[in-house]
Amino acid sequence: MAERIAPLLEQINGVLLGKERPVRLAVTCLLAGGHLLIEDLPGVGKTTLAEALARSFGLAFQRVHFTSDLLPADLTGLRLFDQGKGAFRFEPGPVFSQVLLADEINRASPRTQSALLEAMASGRVSVDGTSHDLPRPFFVIATQNGLDQGGTSPLPESQLDRFEMRLSLGFPPRRAERELLSGQQHDLNSLGELIPAGELRSLQQQVGRQHASETVIDYLLDLVAVSRERGRGHAPLSPRASQALLRCARAWSLLEERAYVTINDVQEVMEAVCEHRLDGGRPEENGAHWSPKLLTAVDGLR
Repeated sequence: MAERIAPLLEQINGVLLGKERPVRLAVTCLLAGGHLLIEDLPGVGKTTLAEALARSFGLAFQRVHFTSDLLPADLTGLRLFDQGKGAFRFEPGPVFSQVLLADEINRASPRTQSALLEAMASGRVSVDGTSHDLPRPFFVIATQNGLDQGGTSPLPESQLDRFEMRLSLGFPPRRAERELLSGQQHDLNSLGELIPAGELRSLQQQVGRQHASETVIDYLLDLVAVSRERGRGHAPLSPRASQALLRCARAWSLLEERAYVTINDVQEVMEAVCEHRLDGGRPEENGAHWSPKLLTAVDGLR
């Protein structure tokens, strides 16, 4: 495991200088089989991270820029009449890829945002009553602008809950930005496939086999229970959220080269998995940093 993952992390870190933890969390999200939401300012490397992941895992990549006039059919595809054959045929949209970059997702209408719900939850899309399976693995990386920026529509809580993690890349430290200005950043086009898609599927299956003890499960349930107490937050953690938290903790433990999950693994992924669910996607309105509050509250229970 280590001899496969370590070079992959090193390769991605070579194009995203000074972003080691966000990169590790993004790989964790992919190994957990989830979808990733990145909220940050323009120019900090959101698109670069998405494409670097796709290249490093040898996955087919599509980028869709979400705009106010984007329609659901522009994503999922549509049925066209083939005059030569005298019948309708299905023309797949860009969602039929292994990595879909939904760029500035909250600039599209709520109707178009919702077109991704079935794809993210079930790995398929329905067009005119017919279901079409998506390629496997299927990984959505969505970027969104802050809600204080014009022309944005907040993601509904039902869609926020479909994202396994939410990350913010932030600015690089001064040392890393100096390396960037000095031309020490690796060229994105030079990245090669280090772990093929078939092996990624095997790693995702291995994540599900990582052992989680009763102690770890009880700790996770304590966190969920505290979030559901009246007044603890804007939105309590759902059963889907608790499943996501366990999956990501298992994936993190795999990156740590262990066959079992620890409480520390849960704590490492807690903020990325739960923050956007707890604040309803509006940290500037409801107050951020609920995750440390939950951890402190649960520590007080134990």
